[in-house]
Amino acid sequence: MASVLLFDGVCNLCSGTVQWVIPRDPAADIQFAALQSASGAQICARYGINASDLMSMVFVHESIAYQESDAALMLLSALSSPLRYFALLRIVPRFVRDPIYRWVARNRYLWFGKKEVCLVALPGYSERFLSIR
Repeated sequence: MASVLLFDGVCNLCSGTVQWVIPRDPAADIQFAALQSASGAQICARYGINASDLMSMVFVHESIAYQESDAALMLLSALSSPLRYFALLRIVPRFVRDPIYRWVARNRYLWFGKKEVCLVALPGYSERFLSIR
């Protein structure tokens, strides 16, 4: 299974993250699915994650589903740019990283806004979005 980033499709921050990842993944190793989509729910179910209760993106990499700050850092590690070295922040304990991640997640709609419609795909990149297959 390819790496998959499951994201909140109505969140501007989350959709912006997808748009940021695409040019930094020129090999197209990462696919995308909105948590609100059937594909997103199916992947969450496969890993025992309740997509409707999620305040986190999920990054599935090498058959492991990462959540919260681990998901963000593993996503960075999968990119081909020098940004992948930020994944070394995993040495910071989760009890420090995750509360910061949750704080941003709780405030993401307030700070970054929310769309009425889920991000479906970017023009020219529809093959990378599982939600529309």
